[in-house]
Amino acid sequence: MHVIIFFLQISFFKYSYIMSSSKILIYDTTLRDGSQAEGVSFTVAAKMRVAQKLDQFGVDYIEGGWPGSNPRDMAFFEKAEELELSHARIAAFGSTRRAKINVEEDAQVKLLLDASTPVVTIFGKTWLLHVTDVLRTTPEENLAMIEDTVRYLKEQGKEVVYDAEHFFDGYTDNSEYALSTLEAANRGGADFLALCETNGGKLVTPFREITNDVVQKFSDSKIGVHCHNDSGVGVAVSLTGIEAGAVMVQGTMNGYGERNGNANLTTIIPNLELKMDYTTNCSSHLEKLRDLSLFIDDATNLRPDIRSPFVGAASFAHKGGVHADAASKSTRSYEHINPSLVGNRTRVLVSDMSGRSSIMMKAKEMGMDVDGRSPEMKSFLEEMKQLEFKGYEYESADASFDLLLRRFLRGEEQAFKVLRYHVGVGNDTENEDAISEATVKLKIGQETRHTVAEGNGPVSALDHALRKALVQDFPSIAEVRLIDFKVRILESNLGTDAITRVHVESTDGEQTWGTVGVSDNVITASWEALIDSVSYKILLGTESA
Repeated sequence: MHVIIFFLQISFFKYSYIMSSSKILIYDTTLRDGSQAEGVSFTVAAKMRVAQKLDQFGVDYIEGGWPGSNPRDMAFFEKAEELELSHARIAAFGSTRRAKINVEEDAQVKLLLDASTPVVTIFGKTWLLHVTDVLRTTPEENLAMIEDTVRYLKEQGKEVVYDAEHFFDGYTDNSEYALSTLEAANRGGADFLALCETNGGKLVTPFREITNDVVQKFSDSKIGVHCHNDSGVGVAVSLTGIEAGAVMVQGTMNGYGERNGNANLTTIIPNLELKMDYTTNCSSHLEKLRDLSLFIDDATNLRPDIRSPFVGAASFAHKGGVHADAASKSTRSYEHINPSLVGNRTRVLVSDMSGRSSIMMKAKEMGMDVDGRSPEMKSFLEEMKQLEFKGYEYESADASFDLLLRRFLRGEEQAFKVLRYHVGVGNDTENEDAISEATVKLKIGQETRHTVAEGNGPVSALDHALRKALVQDFPSIAEVRLIDFKVRILESNLGTDAITRVHVESTDGEQTWGTVGVSDNVITASWEALIDSVSYKILLGTESA
């Protein structure tokens, strides 16, 4: 008896090891499900670039869209045949045949084949409520629709992923019928059975129990999970689905998706790799995760979520003096992984909460060796806190802080001196358009530059005139463009006499930096932020030379 128990224990641990060390397939639906998110839209060209990036990252399946649902998806599938992918397989998405129609005659199924993708993903109804009230057909006909469609697509040489829509609601309502829909897909020859938590309402425990039941009953099938984030646990239930035995996880980059979004692959993948001892085909590219996340945001013209786990700008940022002090001695004390593993980095935020350790870490981050006990450091801390009391805020203005630290502790001055600037707003009487015109006079070394420029507003005109004055001596200024401009009114109860803080974000295509200006005059505050922006670019050019 003891021998039998010992053997069973060894078998269990061996099984657990195999499951924990197995490779999980990543199925990305950013281009289909992700595009249903509010504010998200991909051009055909953007979809092509995203598909290439996903392939390079090691994603296994890329769901490109629903043929026939819109001209953009059709155009993508036509162009997708030109993609030279090294690993990923493109999937077309659609539904089972319609009720009481032969699968060969169903126009939607024909469009799936016309997409010419190696993989086809179809969804079918698993919840009796949908069968009777939405499809308005019989439970038996629904099972036939699933089996017929899967079998027909397999006969056409396609790899078939069957998405069991609303599976967890269907299972809760009538588990016998929900499981019978999976059996129908199995009889048709489906390569994967993906359990979809379409409403995003299930929590971890019931999700695990249901998935585990399916894995046990369909031990010869490959199970996947497809989750949404309506209860804020899209990532958690996806991971617990993998623990329960699923071998495929579906989701979107950055969690794009309808309503509250899909399960976020930029969180799922590093958790699988770094926390759960699973491997994916993304393993060797994990340090590119943050770059991929930013690329996807850029493709949709959305602002990155700075608080997104692993990839957000704030993921490894330290602000409080105690935290920064501990992190300076041991990053593990306040960082759950090495940020470089996912392409991120440690950041120190400076504010009126900062102490000596924060400033020293920030200086070290910028490559500056600072004596934390020097009188200059004490004076600098007092100066910075006074500036923040006046309205300056450096958490999102690293470039302005860098310049401030250099000026205060090293005596470094900016590469040019502002002699005068002026901006005016008027009307073009010929075209009856409002115009803004700015003049800027600078001294660079022994030379004086005096320029004038127009813009579609006073800040735009100042920006053009400033760059025009600098580009002859600093050609790299031409690379700079403003990507964000924020104005915040401080102490709004003062009305038009209130202090204004302007935050500008700039980029040269490779690096991005933030600057800040504060004044009771919005133009003056904007000018201050613009000056810091170009000064920082000149500094970058000087240090890289």
